[in-house]
Parts: sequence; structure tokens; C-alpha cells
Amino acid sequence: MKPAAHIQAVIEILEEIQNVWKGDRRLPVDGMLSNYFKQRRYIGSKDRGVVSELVYFVLRFGGSLEWHVEQCDRAVTPRHVVLAALMFKDKKREEIIALFNGQQYAPSCLTEPELTMLSRLEGKEFFDHRMPNPARYNYPDWAEGRLKDAFGNWLPDAMDALNQQAPIDLRANLLKCKDRGDLILALDKDGYFATPTPISPIGVRLKKRLPAFTTQAFKDGMFEMQDEGSQVVAQLVEARPGQKVIDFCAGAGGKTLSLAAAMGNKGRLLAWDTSEKRLGQMPKRLARAGVSNVQSHVLRDERDPFIKRHVASADWVVVDAPCSGSGTWRRNPDLKWRFSLDDLTEVKAVQQRILDSASRLVKPGGRLVYITCSIFPDENFWQVKQFLEHNPTFKVAPPDRVWNKHVNSRDGIGPCVTLTPHQDGTDGFFAAILLKDNAASS
Repeated sequence: MKPAAHIQAVIEILEEIQNVWKGDRRLPVDGMLSNYFKQRRYIGSKDRGVVSELVYFVLRFGGSLEWHVEQCDRAVTPRHVVLAALMFKDKKREEIIALFNGQQYAPSCLTEPELTMLSRLEGKEFFDHRMPNPARYNYPDWAEGRLKDAFGNWLPDAMDALNQQAPIDLRANLLKCKDRGDLILALDKDGYFATPTPISPIGVRLKKRLPAFTTQAFKDGMFEMQDEGSQVVAQLVEARPGQKVIDFCAGAGGKTLSLAAAMGNKGRLLAWDTSEKRLGQMPKRLARAGVSNVQSHVLRDERDPFIKRHVASADWVVVDAPCSGSGTWRRNPDLKWRFSLDDLTEVKAVQQRILDSASRLVKPGGRLVYITCSIFPDENFWQVKQFLEHNPTFKVAPPDRVWNKHVNSRDGIGPCVTLTPHQDGTDGFFAAILLKDNAASS
């Protein structure tokens, strides 16, 4: 593909995203990109990479780009936002005019108002001092108060980190590796160079963004792709061989696989979810990883009568709760724009219902671990606070001992674990260990 065709493809994809989100904001961009490329198999892998990179740049910095378009008195359209993005990605005005040439597979020629917009953008600073916070730091207006509550004076650092591209982290599968050193050596053989992750003792980080799923190490089940923060919060579950563990919101099984390795494939590991499609991805992953102690079940909803069979029986219950995903904005920047305040209200109610149901499964002396990949306090500390007010048989178990035993420690761990990109170099995560009183009756 020629550079002009790349630009036209980006405009088409952004137009499709805009149209689809008018009806279904839950549809993620990675799926739409995949469908776009599948319908155009002539687009090679390098061209897909160029197109995807610009699409994600627009999504990552959409607030700033739209502000600049509005300052030029132009309508915020995919075409205008792409023009602004090209200007701020070190394209010269003359280069952009040459790309918008109206030839086959290229964008149509620029209009006079568009030429004027380019002239007005030329030489401008991308992060203008006049920008309001949502535009400068690229988040939706409704998130302003929550982000200030979460980060205070650290808001600029936190948001700048959340607007960076995430690294590729892998979790060594200890059912197939003695330790992560084995994984690093195996990846080296395929020319994929990795270093140990700084916090998780079982993680490695690729030095370059490469398709790790093509390696022999992946085919041999030596690793799963998992952000370092997700690895760390999973290790707060000190599940031992022979115990009963329930992964209440198992999804496709990322944390289930980690738990199975920690249990040495011994004991009962029950993986539940309300999505049959997500759980359907698990068997193939379990087989590749050599996991044999998992039983999966599709729940009708978070109050499925099936749950009653397991009341007060689990040593550990893991609730990796559905959430805003705000902690993954650097990995999924589209989430910033397709997740609404109404969605947040809805998901918080779901979190409360899940906590209520999942807590009944914990036996006296057992633990419930509540996890989100959110940076919003009302999905994290406030949910735990509200749960404890209504469930006096539970209390927060400080994570210090577990943290120091399983994690390359840092200072500042409080009663709950909070991980952030600017402080820890991970996605944003929250985790609380809730201990059920030994004397509590079922």
C-alpha cells in the first residue's frame, strides 16, 4: 500500500467506529480492525501495522486532537481529526497535501477550509496551555472528578503514563517452566529478547513489540500474555495444592491459568462466568498450558441457583470483577470514549451483586479477593467499604505479608493494593483481600 492508501484506510476505519458506536458503544476497536483487515486480505502485515498505529494514536489522543480541530472552527470528523494527527506526527503541510490527492485508494483532495486548518495548525504545540484537563490528558469529561479523587496532584503524571503505549508482558507458566529464566532462554532461541519484569517474579517483558504467539515457547505452553499488574494481583491469592478455589468471573481464563499453576494442578479450581463465549476460549488455553484441575461452568447470572451448591465451601474466591477497564486505557484507549457514565453506574451495581453472591461461597477462615482493572475509587475502595458495612463477618486482610513473600516489594502498600502506570509501570489495578471470620456460620 502507498502512504496515501494508509491514510484513507484510517479515515474509513474511524468513520466505521463512529457509526458503530452510535448504536453499540461496547464493541471494541480491535475487533473492528480485525474485521476490516479480514475483508481486505490484500493488506499485508506491515501495512496493517501502519494503519493500526495511526488509528490508535487518534484514539489515544482523541481529546487533544478534537480540541485542535475545534480551535480551527472545523467540525470534528474522522477526516479532520486525521489531518490534525498527521500535522502533529511531524508531517509537513506540503506532504499532507500530496497525500490527499484524490487518486485511486487515496483521500480526496483538500478543500480550502481544510487547507486553512492545516495552516493554522502549523507550528502549534500539541499540548496547548489553554486546554482544559480532559483535552490535555485525554479522558472523558465525566471522569474528571473521579480521576482527581484517585490521583490528586499526581493526575498529570498518572494520565501521561496512561497515554503511553503498554509494553508486552508475559507470565511464565510454572507448570512448564522451572522459572522465568527458562522462558527467557526459550524466547531467545526465536529471536525474541526479554527481560524480567521488575515487580512480578514470574513475568518477562519483551524488548520489542513482536507477535509472541508465533513462537515455539507459546506453542509449548511456556507462557501466557498477561500484564505485570494482573500477574501481581493474581499472586495475592495464595492458593495451595489441594484447596478449593472459585474463580467467579473467570472470562477466558487468564487468572484461572495462573491459579492452576500456583496450585500445582492439585485441588479443585472452579471457573465460572456468565459468558459462554468467553469460557469457550478456555479449554484450548488449558490444554496448551498443561492444566488439568479446572472445572468450568456458565452461570445464568450472578445469582444463578447453581451457586447455592457451593455455599461456604471455598478456601479462596476470586472476583476479577467486570469494571470500567480504566486501568487499561494505555492498552485499550478506545475504552475512554466508548464507556459512559451510565455504563459505570450499571457496572457498579453488577459489582455489588457479584460481591454479595461470591461472599457466600467463602468458608469460615477463607478469603475473598476482589480485583478490578479500574483506577476509579468508586469501583475500588468504596465498593469494598460498602461491602464490609453490610457483611460484618468479613474484614480486610492487609496484603503486606503476601506482597513481601510473592512480589519484588515496593514501599507504600496500604490495606489494599493499588497499582498504576506512573508508579509501577503496570496497568491500573486494585485488589483487596477479605478474610471471613473463623467463627462465622454458613
